[in-house]
Amino acid sequence: MAKVMVSLPDDLLWAVDIEAGRRGTTRSGYLRALAEETLKRRSILRAERMAEIENMGGDCVGHGGTAVELIKMSRPER
Repeated sequence: MAKVMVSLPDDLLWAVDIEAGRRGTTRSGYLRALAEETLKRRSILRAERMAEIENMGGDCVGHGGTAVELIKMSRPER
């Protein structure tokens, strides 16, 4: 397992330590769980978004096709 050094503001580190203690885990364990949860959520959201685009009639396989146009059409207006 790799070890990393991360810089956090003092108040954020304090909050992480408090929450880790509340959950009965270590700082490292809590940060690992947060990272895993965030990456899993992102993967799920990406899969849901691809399914939405596919349901619009787009071909989401590889590059090209109508995928780019469908993505542009589905972006929220500014």
